[in-house]
Amino acid sequence: MAKVLVLAESADAQRALAAGARTIGDEVVLVAVGAAETGVADKAYQVEVPAGAVADDAYPAVQGVFDAEAPAVVLIEPAAHTKTIGAKLAAKAGAAIIPNITALEGDVATNMYFGGLAAKKQTATSGVKFYTTNGALFGDAAASGTDAVETVAWVAPAKALVLKGTKEVPVEGADLTKSDVVVAVGRGFAEEAQIQLANDLAAKVGGDVGCSRPVAENLGWLPRNLYVGVSGVQCAPKAYVAVGISGQMQHMVGCQDSKAIFAINKDANAPIFKQCDYGIVGDLAKVLPALTAAL
Repeated sequence: MAKVLVLAESADAQRALAAGARTIGDEVVLVAVGAAETGVADKAYQVEVPAGAVADDAYPAVQGVFDAEAPAVVLIEPAAHTKTIGAKLAAKAGAAIIPNITALEGDVATNMYFGGLAAKKQTATSGVKFYTTNGALFGDAAASGTDAVETVAWVAPAKALVLKGTKEVPVEGADLTKSDVVVAVGRGFAEEAQIQLANDLAAKVGGDVGCSRPVAENLGWLPRNLYVGVSGVQCAPKAYVAVGISGQMQHMVGCQDSKAIFAINKDANAPIFKQCDYGIVGDLAKVLPALTAAL
């Protein structure tokens, strides 16, 4: 067993990764960029980002904790800021990160590539092992630990990033990371009004509606916080229903940890059918109402 350091930003990721760390190590150290959760680790540190600073520049402060704690394993939340900080930690340690792992057996990590078309097993060869993961592979593991949190002093980097401006991203709809069922809308929907078909199915099975990136960013039919993909939400529901989604890598990375993936697409050659557990070839305008009625 070993000391495991968890680098995370969101509260959910802190709890999930700390719980997972407990299953692979005998001591769990949490480093949070922002407020740290309590009761999830043996030691908890938080790095408060000053007003006007960029969270990526928390690296020097995090590096100080890393050096002092000397962990054998580092679990990193796959979020923008923590991935940047984690990459710098790995580079300083002379290590490489194994990204988006879906299983960890001893030192052998499994991750997906080509959007989930294939999996590969890798063994970290460096002294410290670095992984990014959303924590889904640890299942129902429970977090435990101290309520004490130590605030780490901000260390200004030699060349700080300059924040030119911020733009609030409106958050609407469900938190897909907590959904048991996600019905995802893709470019196969001919018009915005057809999204009601997905809403009806989601309501019938107690799920929530998400989408592919083009539906949110190009068409503006759904809020941006609902698109699933490598630069969007990474979710792990019990069931993921991809409707009118081709199955490109950028999207599949966001749902690869789902317990079961269902696909509905009129194109029998769509890549999604090589990546799903169950598939229906058909017109979504006909399949969705029939499926909703049958449930």
